[in-house]
Amino acid sequence: MKDTTNDMTSTINQLIQLQELIIAKTQRLAASPQSNLSLLDENIASMRKCVAPKVLQDFDRLLQKSQIAIVPMEQGKCTACNMTLPVSLVHQVHAAEAIYHCPSCARLLFYRDADSSARNTRPPRKRTEAPKTGIAKFSSDALMVPDLEGKDAESVIRELAEKLKDAKYIDDAEKLVMAAMAREAVDSTALENGCAFPHARGIEGGALSFALGIAKKPIAFDSSKKASTQIVVLMVIPTAASTFYLKLIAGFNRVLMVEKNRDALLATDTPEKMWKTLVKLTAKDIP
Repeated sequence: MKDTTNDMTSTINQLIQLQELIIAKTQRLAASPQSNLSLLDENIASMRKCVAPKVLQDFDRLLQKSQIAIVPMEQGKCTACNMTLPVSLVHQVHAAEAIYHCPSCARLLFYRDADSSARNTRPPRKRTEAPKTGIAKFSSDALMVPDLEGKDAESVIRELAEKLKDAKYIDDAEKLVMAAMAREAVDSTALENGCAFPHARGIEGGALSFALGIAKKPIAFDSSKKASTQIVVLMVIPTAASTFYLKLIAGFNRVLMVEKNRDALLATDTPEKMWKTLVKLTAKDIP
């Protein structure tokens, strides 16, 4: 008898990989509109050939409505719309004998063990606190690192992940590092202007957040290229914020593509000065 569960698990994994490639292309365009996308386009075309036509048609239809077509189910909820799913559907998604849709947002669902990834534990805003604006909605001076010690992508990402953990924005720095490095393997987030935007999507439980670090001497964030990266922004992205983070990256790019803005940030030597400078530089582009 044919093992439909194994076949469906393979199809789900292919859709997840295809979505990651498509998002990587979208993010590359948001961060650097002049990027060469030929390799990503080739990988996307190759992955599309692996997916059954009917499944691919359904996937493409969903992508026309949203940049996210397939999302994890965690703790009995759709992580895109946060709907509590019927118990029978939870069991069906877990069994993976077919591909199921969320009854609320219609996205495709797959099962992911909540313990397999870092959790976003950022404390919610208190009712007595005034609403935050600009980058203060996503970070704080506690997440600024003016002198990164790492010399490569993994060590720098680990430094920033530890900052996020120490500030109680995430619960497991190492799982965040693994997720961010897996994303780097799809397509490096390092740009020619000396900035890199590593990130991990699907870190559920809190809001979109970031930590920012400065390497006083350029590092080879992308091992295939020369050492040129000095500004690294590590983003933690819940599934529901997967679309909005592209706007955040685009805002950062508009600011950091200007050399004098990068120089102003690189000249800072304390977390407080970094934060004050970043708030000032991004006030217009990240309202």
